[in-house]
Amino acid sequence: MKEKNQEKLKEEIIINDKKEELKEEDVEGKRDSDRMGTEPIHGLMLKMSIPLTFSMFIVALYNVVDSIFVSRINEKALTAVTLCFPFQNLNIAVGVGTAVGMSALLSKYLGAKMYDKVERVAHNGFILVLINYIVFFIIGCFAHPIIAAQTSDPQIIEYGTTYLRITQWLSIAAMVQFILEKLLQSTGKTKYILVMQVSGALFNIVMDPILIFGLLGFPAMGVKGAAIATVFGQILSCVIGVILNVKVNKELGLSLSKIKPHWQTIKEIYKMGIPVIILQSVGALMNFSINKILIAFSSTAVATFGVYFRLQSFVFMPIFGMNSASVPIIAYNYGARKKERLESVVSLGVRYGIIIMSVGTIVFWLIPEQLMALFDASPEMTAMGVVALHIMSLNFPFAGFCIMRGAAFQALGKSVYSMNMSLVRQLFVIIPVAFIFSKIGGVNMVWWAFPLAELFGTGMCLIYSKRIKRDIISRM
Repeated sequence: MKEKNQEKLKEEIIINDKKEELKEEDVEGKRDSDRMGTEPIHGLMLKMSIPLTFSMFIVALYNVVDSIFVSRINEKALTAVTLCFPFQNLNIAVGVGTAVGMSALLSKYLGAKMYDKVERVAHNGFILVLINYIVFFIIGCFAHPIIAAQTSDPQIIEYGTTYLRITQWLSIAAMVQFILEKLLQSTGKTKYILVMQVSGALFNIVMDPILIFGLLGFPAMGVKGAAIATVFGQILSCVIGVILNVKVNKELGLSLSKIKPHWQTIKEIYKMGIPVIILQSVGALMNFSINKILIAFSSTAVATFGVYFRLQSFVFMPIFGMNSASVPIIAYNYGARKKERLESVVSLGVRYGIIIMSVGTIVFWLIPEQLMALFDASPEMTAMGVVALHIMSLNFPFAGFCIMRGAAFQALGKSVYSMNMSLVRQLFVIIPVAFIFSKIGGVNMVWWAFPLAELFGTGMCLIYSKRIKRDIISRM
């Protein structure tokens, strides 16, 4: 009897030890997400946004470097890549929208301690990636008619068709990458996103000149080389993202066996994600329409517009990084019912947004010639670019305000507000105003459509912010 009691006591000790180990692992796993509800706001915002902001800078850098090297082929190559830009934006729109919907839902459930739902959301994100990829593979199959619908120049059509096919057919890595980044972001592990972004971006930057111009024994592939360097950079980031999520994001319980469709979860993801997809997609439609308006003047006008969009990404990407960092913090504190912290995040984000974007406007006004020179611009393109950069950069501070306010819209389940603002600004102001101005004032009048549209967007943002305050925040 004594021996049996001793054996039973040993078993209880072993079981208790295992429970303590599991408890310690559970606390350790949840520590990163719980800090979104406990750490001082200012430090938390900086801690989460700086890695994202830096990674966004890297993304902007390799987009600009990509265009810089392409411009060294000739101006038509740069024009062709610009014509592909709306469809790359559409790809990003669907990928980011799906990822944002998933991230906001994850953070909400983490804040409410609903860990079974956290796992389900994470795994259904990968199912949506496969569905989305099929759509963009089909777009790649129609690359030639898509580019031919925008220009009749045979060389631009050839360049554009090649670039669009490769970037769409191999787009699955970029779409998985968006999901992997949001999984890390939703649990507060933003420093690992930096590793993903930097690795892919540096690979792209290094391989661009090698594949475009045929260095180190590689054949010169021109525009095709630029596209290949881009997608292989995305593949590298994706592989590293998979490894990091499996290694460090254990609170999500990622496993291939758990990837099963749950239609209610998918519906909830897209309830938050579809407005973001529409919001981003409207931008792609706007770019396509402006390209059509500008090509009537010259391919130089299209190339100039492409240069502006590459350069302005340096200003916008940090704000998008801060927006992405704010969404899970706001969603977490909403789920945890911490009103004061939620309001502090929104207020601080808006201040940062306006300051950063104002600096961008100043830079565009001070050194426009030097910025255009990066793209080997001709005198004609430089003169056009200086005017374009001066005028369109006036919208930056207003955009900073709206983007950071939009973080609250997304996190509180009102992404439709951001969608409405984007629809009005880009479809009902920019496109028609740009078209009218192109008829009555020439190409330089087209640029004024952008700051005018941003004023409309800011007015709507103020109205929606008051509505959010009244209907949601004040009732917490």
